[in-house]
Amino acid sequence: MRIVSGIYKNRRVNFKKLNTRPTTDFAKESLFNVLENSYDLSELSVLDLFAGSGNISYEFTSRGCQTILAIENNIRCFNFIKKMKSQLNMLNLKVQLINVYKYLKKTKMNYDIIFADPPYNYTQSDYNQVIQIVFDRMLLTQSGTLIIEHSKLINFQKNSFFSKQKKYGKVNFTFLKYEK
Repeated sequence: MRIVSGIYKNRRVNFKKLNTRPTTDFAKESLFNVLENSYDLSELSVLDLFAGSGNISYEFTSRGCQTILAIENNIRCFNFIKKMKSQLNMLNLKVQLINVYKYLKKTKMNYDIIFADPPYNYTQSDYNQVIQIVFDRMLLTQSGTLIIEHSKLINFQKNSFFSKQKKYGKVNFTFLKYEK
């Protein structure tokens, strides 16, 4: 895995011992092309749920996002993200060791982008629970977006917050917003 763009461009991140499935470089680069056409990344506050190796958090950090909070409940992944944050001196990246649902139910923060990449064994119901908590608790800013990475077996097009879906290889991203 590598950081695609920004101040840490082309830095390689060796995550092999983590047993995670990071977003492919191709899908990640395509996602950030979409985001850079919609947002000034330097002004964003980002929440990275199910952060895993920290792949997406590093990309947001490298591209100059204001603040990034990575949420992870696996101690090995949490420690890996802390180590990478320290090695690369990523001052705008924070990481918290906590269950995603527990964090979502207790936080009082609002985010411009919430990125969620749950394990691929998540069911439609599991994903819907994350969406419901985010929107019921109004965790996004008014123009904010919840982006969910998922397999082709999951579909959000009937969700009232559905905005669009993008597919890059085997990776699907669904964008959900308050307004269509």
